[in-house]
Amino acid sequence: MSDRTDKKTEKEECTEEEKNDKKKEETEVDWDIWTDPLEELSEIEDAFEADEKDKLHGKTLLDVGTDCVKPLYLALKFELGLIVGINEDFSLYTFASDIQRKSKLFTETKVHFYSCSLFDDEQLNKILREEKIEKFDFVLVSKTLHHLRTGKCIASKRGSEHRCRADEKCCVYQFKEQEVFDRLLRLGNMVIVAEAFYPPDKDEDKIRGRGGYFTTREWKRIFHHLLKKYKVEFFRPFRCSLDKKNFRKIITKLREVDIVCFHVETK
Repeated sequence: MSDRTDKKTEKEECTEEEKNDKKKEETEVDWDIWTDPLEELSEIEDAFEADEKDKLHGKTLLDVGTDCVKPLYLALKFELGLIVGINEDFSLYTFASDIQRKSKLFTETKVHFYSCSLFDDEQLNKILREEKIEKFDFVLVSKTLHHLRTGKCIASKRGSEHRCRADEKCCVYQFKEQEVFDRLLRLGNMVIVAEAFYPPDKDEDKIRGRGGYFTTREWKRIFHHLLKKYKVEFFRPFRCSLDKKNFRKIITKLREVDIVCFHVETK
C-alpha cells in the first residue's frame, strides 16, 4: 500500500512539474523576435535615408515576408503614412493583430498585415484595392529574398550529392531574378533589399526548396541581371552605385561580409 502511494505521489509531482514547465514556456518572451528586427533596422536605415531627410515621412511601404515587428519600428522612426506587411504564414507571429490594432495608440502610421504570397497576383491586387493605392513608394525585402525561390531544384549543383525526396527538405529551388525583381518593381517604385550572406550555413527557416542562402555564384548572376536592367545603389558591403567597375569589387568583397544591402529602381 505504501509503495503504491509513493508511486502515485511521485507521478503527481512529476505531472505538476511538467505543468509548471509548460506554463513557464508559454509565459516566456522570445526576445529574439523583438531584437532581431532592431538589428536589421540598423543595417538598412542607410538605404532609407540615402537621398534626403524625411524621405519616408508620409510614404507607403510594402514589407515582403514581414516579421510584424520591423513595421512597428519603421513607423516610430520614419513616420510613414502606411506600412503593409505580407507573409504566407503568421503562425510564429501571434501578436500581429495586437500590433495592427494597438499601434495606432502611439503612431499615426497605418500598419496592416495580410496573409499573402508575393506570387499571388489576385490577393495582391485585392490588397491594393483595399488600401486604395496603385503602387507602393517602397518595397522592403529584408532577409527574405532567398526564400523567393520558385524554380527547379539546383541542390546537386551546389557542391554536394543530392537526391530529391518527397518532402523536398534537402532541395534548394532556383532563384529567378528576372521574375522576382519585375514583380517587386511592379509593386513599388523602389525596392530595398537586405540579405544575410552565410553560404555554408544551414537556413533554419527554409520551407521545402524555398530557402538556402545565396552562393557567391548566385549573387554574381543576380547582380549581373540588375546591372543590365536597373539602377542599383549599394550600402553594404560598401556605398557605391552598381556599374561594371564596382561589380567586380562587390563580388570580391562578398567573401568578407555577412550582409548585403542595396536598393533597386527602374532606369
